[in-house]
Amino acid sequence: MFNSLKRAIGERLAAFLSKDLPGYQRLDTVAIADVAMTLEKGDIVLVDGNTRISTAIKYLTQSTWSHACLYVGEKGADSSQLNLLEADLKNGVHLTNLDHYASFNLRICRPVNLSDEEAGELVEFAQQRIGHQYDLKNVVDLIRYVIQKPAVPNRYRRSLLSLGSGEPTKAICSTLIAESFQSINYPILPRRNSEGGQSGEVEEVRLLYKPHFTHFTPRDFDLSPYFRIVKPTIESGFDHHSLAWEASDVEAELNNLDE
Repeated sequence: MFNSLKRAIGERLAAFLSKDLPGYQRLDTVAIADVAMTLEKGDIVLVDGNTRISTAIKYLTQSTWSHACLYVGEKGADSSQLNLLEADLKNGVHLTNLDHYASFNLRICRPVNLSDEEAGELVEFAQQRIGHQYDLKNVVDLIRYVIQKPAVPNRYRRSLLSLGSGEPTKAICSTLIAESFQSINYPILPRRNSEGGQSGEVEEVRLLYKPHFTHFTPRDFDLSPYFRIVKPTIESGFDHHSLAWEASDVEAELNNLDE
């Protein structure tokens, strides 16, 4: 009985937080088909969402990116294929297609120097989580920031975004992807440690350790120095000399006066 009530409340909260808000505008002019042709296995697609939960995540992380997906398909696949692995409130961990995000601003973050074997292990690790539930722990806290955004210093906002319980059968979008990359020892935002030398003096040693995967947010893949930002227009050989510009109304009037 309690579990049924808890599930019903969770479904209601998910529906409330997942509702789209009006007034969203996509600024990116790249066709979604061109984005699909650019993607490679292991790429992360960041999404500038427009739902209530997106608003809360953007505020707490001070970033435009509120959602992250992992591309698990092959290069050159069609945008309608189910090649994006994600975790969302309604469906948990599942596969969706790029067309689902055709009306959103997107960013591609690409890991570098992954071998085919590592890319395969990365994707396999993530796909084994398909069917897991979205982690609704502390989702009530997110609702507080949707309804009213309190004045919170920037340095505390990240900690206020409770990033899940860490239970193995639950996930949120960024923690699922972070855990997958950590499974192949690929860095996101590792921290550095110092070790003392034999003389007792502290020597700087380039030792890294992994923050827990539940500490990562979508913007961390954008900030990471280990992911390359990939833009389809540049990848396809963009040349600004080939652009055709339409004259503005002011320019047209000035041209008429010159004539």
